[in-house]
Amino acid sequence: MTLPTTGRRSIAIDIGGTFTDVVLSTPEAVYTEKTLTTHDDLLRGFFTGVESVLVKSGISAAELDGALVHATTVVTNALIERQGAKTAMIFTDGFRDILEIREEKRFDIYDVQIQYPRTLVGPEATYTVRERTLASGEIELAPDRAEVSALARRLTDEGIQSVGVCFLHSYRNPANEQAVATIMREIAPHMDVSVSSEVAPQIREYLRASTTAVNAYAISITKPYLGRLAARLIADGVPAKPSIMLSSGGVVSPDTAGRLPVRMLESGPAAGALGGAFVAQLLNEKELLAFDMGGTTAKVCLIQDGEPLVTNMFEVDRIYRMKEGSGLPVIVPCVDLIEIGAGGGSIAHVDQFGLLKVGPRSAGSMPGPACYGGGGIDATVTDAAAVLGLLDPGNFLGGEMKLDGAAAHAALARLGERLDLPPETVAKGVFDIVCESMAGAVRAHAAERGVDVRGVPMLASGGSGPVHACGVADLLNARKVIFPPLASVLSAFGSIITPVRFDVVRSGLARLDDMDWEAIDTMVRDMEHEGRDALSHAQIGEGDVRYLYSADVRYQGQHHELKVDLPGRPGLDTGAEMIRKMFEDEYRRRHTLIQGDVPVEVVSWRLAATGPTPSAAAFGKDVGTGMKHGRERPVHAWGRAGRRRWSREPTLDPPMRSPAPRSSRSARRPSSSRPAGPRGWRTAAASSPPETFEDAPCSTLSTSSCCGRAYGASSARRPRRCSAPPSARSCARRATSPMPCSIPRRG
Repeated sequence: MTLPTTGRRSIAIDIGGTFTDVVLSTPEAVYTEKTLTTHDDLLRGFFTGVESVLVKSGISAAELDGALVHATTVVTNALIERQGAKTAMIFTDGFRDILEIREEKRFDIYDVQIQYPRTLVGPEATYTVRERTLASGEIELAPDRAEVSALARRLTDEGIQSVGVCFLHSYRNPANEQAVATIMREIAPHMDVSVSSEVAPQIREYLRASTTAVNAYAISITKPYLGRLAARLIADGVPAKPSIMLSSGGVVSPDTAGRLPVRMLESGPAAGALGGAFVAQLLNEKELLAFDMGGTTAKVCLIQDGEPLVTNMFEVDRIYRMKEGSGLPVIVPCVDLIEIGAGGGSIAHVDQFGLLKVGPRSAGSMPGPACYGGGGIDATVTDAAAVLGLLDPGNFLGGEMKLDGAAAHAALARLGERLDLPPETVAKGVFDIVCESMAGAVRAHAAERGVDVRGVPMLASGGSGPVHACGVADLLNARKVIFPPLASVLSAFGSIITPVRFDVVRSGLARLDDMDWEAIDTMVRDMEHEGRDALSHAQIGEGDVRYLYSADVRYQGQHHELKVDLPGRPGLDTGAEMIRKMFEDEYRRRHTLIQGDVPVEVVSWRLAATGPTPSAAAFGKDVGTGMKHGRERPVHAWGRAGRRRWSREPTLDPPMRSPAPRSSRSARRPSSSRPAGPRGWRTAAASSPPETFEDAPCSTLSTSSCCGRAYGASSARRPRRCSAPPSARSCARRATSPMPCSIPRRG
């Protein structure tokens, strides 16, 4: 299977909750490495992985002349573990309690013991300044220099390391915020200052304040981290300039990322979604479910027309992982993901009602699952897969890591004692619960976006993704599952093929039929200048910058808006009539009915400045042998026990087989590369566009599906189309070819 390279030696490093993934792409080959994440010092695992992959490739650090892209969990870890800087917030006088009041609504009206996430900045570190900007942008009261100077000295005396500034209506006119920031930097140059007009210049005070607080809290952690990274790269003689992956699906320079760390929160999952989008384009799949299951969580992203869906708001550090509103809201562009606390390291337990549950607690990389041999004793999803025979203990990570099958069996046995069940039955229960949890979350996520996922192909990636993909796909009625090369490190691979990108937003509420298009044109030019400036720090020339425009639009009187992608610059290329038509087309798709007599208004204008997409004109060599290793092992899954023969890579019939050169090396994904599936699934090599993956990059699995009369039958026995009478086909699904019904007819 042939992978694209950039024609230069590029490397990508993705730090996850359990593993740190490394992909090195050269003109000759693609090399990969997985190492356990070192949470005490993330950069230790970073450079361990880099050194290992360089040894495999036989090249030196000085030969890394292409891109060096990094996705990291450093910001997420700082928030979840509350290990950020000692932070203060400054608000307009009279609005000190914005973070505590939140949005004055309960995310669960029936929970009498409802809990909210702790604010990153408590009331004791919240201050105010006398100033006022009106909603029109007019400055009614400028801040007093003496008052701000005294506050800066007070914050210094209290040991504050970082401060966020969020004033009313600063999205319309940032002058007061900028004045306070200037004074703070003069009086306390050691202090990091984040202002909401730079971090999130959007309407809605609480959301803007929350985003600014997250940025201020993380900035004093992120800047030293990126500084140490740059210093080590220079010391090691690496000529490649580092780029940092953002949640929006682009990369920026370390300077820009260090100034806006809030945009790095979902950098790894975003890269995985882009890798999925890349495969979707190669296989001409208009819709795809990118399913990435790692060691800590599972993520799913909808890919439509070769692009991942993007959202402009998400939450971090949720009290209840699956409940919207229970986390800290952040209003920055992010690949639209659903995240479930069900990764390979998720811990299985028995709750107070005696029911088997899985997650959201994770064993992480240390001590890790019991089978890792790191001292873990809790039964995890990975342990269940090992007991079921879905993992090869002697070939984990391509043989570089051995699994302790006895420890996994003992962990499941201890859990089984509480349930009075044998370890294999408990392991199957863990497997089923994880698959059901993920399928349910995906259905809800897709339905909220007006998407029917029945029949949509699924792409499996991540260390645990291929093990569970068939089980999840069967529950979602997916017609096939795609297993790409480098499935376990697809996030790292995705970041290599990601262009430099920076998103800019401006809020300015106005009706479409009363829009000042000259003012809009001036504002958009300012946004383009900001985007060009950000890309210039990543050595992108002005002539190479491309702009993508969009708007947040709603009917007058509504509270939330829809994002509408625009074909050109607002005003010049896209006027009021076209924007209204595009909005109503999207509104009709989401909600069926439109309100033709209600005025339409724009809340915010958005711009994405992007650089050139890394070239995929050159091709790397094969990354796998394509040969069977010839071993067999017991399998206890899908309601039966037996033995199966496993291949390291799917066996491809000529002319799809592409033998690897001797120089090729690749760490295999932690699951088997030929994933096991329920009865009725078959393996087939996918054809691919000759200009991309030339020699069968993927294997796909097609599944038999359900006829309406077999409610009591397992999904593995349900055919795609049956000969039962129409009245019995209430949940029959689209089929690629007729199949006889295997369920006996009634009567």
